[in-house]
Amino acid sequence: MTRYDYDLFVIGGGSGGVRAGRVAAGLGKRVAVAEEYRFGGTCVIRGCVPKKLFVYASQFPEHFADAAGYGWSVPEASFDWPTLIAAKDREIGRLSGLYEQGVEKAGGTAFHSRATLVDAHTVRIEAENRTVTADQILIATGGRPNPHAALPGHEHCIFSNEVFDLPELPKSIVIAGGGYIAVEFANIFHGLGVETTLVYRGKEILGRFDMDLRRMLHADMEKKGIRILCHTIFEDIQKNDDGRLAAIVTGGEVLVADQVMLAIGRIPNTEELGLEAAGVKMGPKGDIVVDGLSRTNVPNIWAIGDVTDRVQLTPVAIHEAMCFVETAFKGNPVEPDLECIATAVFSQPEIGTIGLSEDEASKRFGELEIYRAEFRPMRNILAGRDEKMLTKLVVDAETRLVLGAHILGPDAGEMAQLLGIALKSGLTKDDFDRTMAVHPTAAEELVTMYKPSYLVRDGERVGPA
Repeated sequence: MTRYDYDLFVIGGGSGGVRAGRVAAGLGKRVAVAEEYRFGGTCVIRGCVPKKLFVYASQFPEHFADAAGYGWSVPEASFDWPTLIAAKDREIGRLSGLYEQGVEKAGGTAFHSRATLVDAHTVRIEAENRTVTADQILIATGGRPNPHAALPGHEHCIFSNEVFDLPELPKSIVIAGGGYIAVEFANIFHGLGVETTLVYRGKEILGRFDMDLRRMLHADMEKKGIRILCHTIFEDIQKNDDGRLAAIVTGGEVLVADQVMLAIGRIPNTEELGLEAAGVKMGPKGDIVVDGLSRTNVPNIWAIGDVTDRVQLTPVAIHEAMCFVETAFKGNPVEPDLECIATAVFSQPEIGTIGLSEDEASKRFGELEIYRAEFRPMRNILAGRDEKMLTKLVVDAETRLVLGAHILGPDAGEMAQLLGIALKSGLTKDDFDRTMAVHPTAAEELVTMYKPSYLVRDGERVGPA
């Protein structure tokens, strides 16, 4: 029997890679995890975690303004960008250390090095200029922002990687993109007092989300003062003599700002990994092609997370890691379940969503019942804030199965997590109706909408039920 140095070698120390390595090591397997930058990957170092911290920071101006309606006298506030960056750095350093310790405490080995494939069972640890062998190899190198290299002047722009470490807060910014990253950062910068413009090539922000949410958030963002230009693209980015940037967009308008941020998608990290040498097949975007079990065309090489370009969400990568361990080391083949995934957009107001949008459901089901409530949440009344909340359920009229649940408003992301359990369990609208409301809460609307707002038959709204 061939003897390898490791039972499992993981390339990539992000959420998925570390989870797989830690759990496999806990089973007694000889495991190594190599990370060339910092353990924690995109989510911990330059993604979800620092972004959410920035979201919290950007919400305080509205909290201060709302406080007056509740009797509080709040003195004039000021914001210090370096203080936020330093606090963020401390927390990211702490979490990164925990990720690495998790591997080592489980009995695995952590390498601070880039690792590349030499062949199907051999990995080069670049920082130590040596090779090791492994029975099973897992690639979890994640992705990175699309640099949009075809755009003249793209080298002057920043991306979601650099945005967390800007030396100073810009006075103005133009952001390209209409996905959740672009939308979230438009809200973050606006909340921190930055003049913000969002430029998107599509007809409405947040494609693939329910259209009611998209339109309502768009309107709310513009009311707050964020300028949104749809059906618009960058044609050139030029650097002025004063160091500011001039973004020339469709129609010739010039948008001048301190920073221009590109948030127009992400691409897999597969360059110079040695995939060709090992015979691993890649897709047209440079993504690693895998089967339902996350196995590549090379039987002992697997891939999970963003590098496979399936669903680019941290919890998905972690779920895929757990399925991989079951399949590769427990003799229990498990395919990742990528259906009905709850998600959130930490905009202001935020979005929480699970399941099918109305448009998606109308293409798959003959008749739908749509339950929709639009109201002012209680917290906004004394504050004098006219911002409304939206709750929406998409229901199959024949089976009464709840196909989708969509929320725009305070704490929508928290609600989506719990709704995810309900929809994943296949609950019906009757189950929602039987559930007692928690009063007074905004979430109680989800179980007190007894009559459909309207029906959708053969893809067309047919008026009130």
